Amino acid sequence: MAEQTLLEAGVAAYAAGRLDAAEAAFRARLDHVPEDAEALSNLAAVLNATLRHVEAEAACRAALSVQPDFWAAWGNLGTALHCQQRRAEAMAAYAGALRRNPTHVNACTNLAVALLEEGRVEVALAMHDAAVELAPENAEVRCNRALALLSAGDLARGFAEYEWRWQTPTMQPHGLTGPCWQGDDPAGRTILVHAEGGFGDTLQFLRYIPLLVARGARVVLRVQPPLVRLLRRLPGPVAVLGEGEPLPPYDLHCPMLSLPHRFATTLQTVPAQIPYMQADAAKTAWWRARLGGQGPRVGLVWAGASRPGMAVAHAMNARRSLPADALAPLAGMAGVRFVSLQKDQPLPPGIDMADPMPHCADFDDTAAVVAGLDLVIAVDTAVAHLAGALGRPVWLLSRYDACWRWLHGRRDSPWYPGLLRLYRQPAPGEWGPVLREVADDLQALVANNHRIG
Repeated sequence: MAEQTLLEAGVAAYAAGRLDAAEAAFRARLDHVPEDAEALSNLAAVLNATLRHVEAEAACRAALSVQPDFWAAWGNLGTALHCQQRRAEAMAAYAGALRRNPTHVNACTNLAVALLEEGRVEVALAMHDAAVELAPENAEVRCNRALALLSAGDLARGFAEYEWRWQTPTMQPHGLTGPCWQGDDPAGRTILVHAEGGFGDTLQFLRYIPLLVARGARVVLRVQPPLVRLLRRLPGPVAVLGEGEPLPPYDLHCPMLSLPHRFATTLQTVPAQIPYMQADAAKTAWWRARLGGQGPRVGLVWAGASRPGMAVAHAMNARRSLPADALAPLAGMAGVRFVSLQKDQPLPPGIDMADPMPHCADFDDTAAVVAGLDLVIAVDTAVAHLAGALGRPVWLLSRYDACWRWLHGRRDSPWYPGLLRLYRQPAPGEWGPVLREVADDLQALVANNHRIG
């Protein structure tokens, strides 16, 4: 194959998502022309997409040594540095790309994301606006701005903008036929509400189902199978089905994360009638008696679900999870009964902890354990939402680049008012200060006669 054809073949393979073929083509091109800046930069894009960010950085620097003003290499370098949590260097690289090519959309939107992660909200929003102006039909750019608006607390605009998610290449189509409910009067009609995203998204946005029922709708709720038993206790005309089960007739459907937009949610109108979910009372009593112990019962979750087949989600999970030994500040704490709520992980060393999770087959079982606890301390996972929905206090351990739903500059949450307290990393990857603060607050709680909240 001709050398230039190799470059074109690599670009085509990358655009089609065939990353192995793209990498092979770019490397073959470099075998013939080792100092081809374009091939080096394109190879870096593939390496970034496959989470080999150190290698991507090296490829970008090699490209820039050949062609210092190559804007695409500056943009790819920014991504490589950003994903290594070297945010200041990444922002400088994105800015370098934009100086050389002011219309470089990816550098513009990525710089906006990095600015938001640094807490520079107004500057980030302006940069997101600039990216949308450059590419108003680019769904990923629009979704990035949506998440920034939501992080800033502009829920009405943010959820409206988030409707662009269905046009991004990574969003799985829901495959449903018929019209989508747009927020008009649902009385007398059957609305199929279908889960999207992870378990936490489903648990957080279930709060909108009672609003549909109150407006006279019959609801068919399609959710992930591990949630079915728990959610079949929702009140009102709500039929709960697991994904994959045959669907009954329905008049309209609505994705679950579109409900906040359909109900025109603002910070002042977040539905927060807590609890909006109930655990099985008999199972809760059984677990409360079995766990026993003196002092407050405190559930712990220190890791999220790994998703090795989904590169972005896998990388995010690595940032939100902490190694079990990071819980060392809690070891030896007197007056607390620790309870593991962690699935498929070894227990942390040095902490006396009950472990009911091998006996929990789904969220219905886990809810019964959580409902009998005084406090849940968790990284940003579904169990935190489960606890909040059940009306249990939650101390959330948040990564530095916090999820949009926890907002900027707040330690509380309008989604779980009076229940959730946020502990955010002071710098990327730094869990030590977070756990020391949690340990101090927990010790103070024990000293204060076990009162939570």
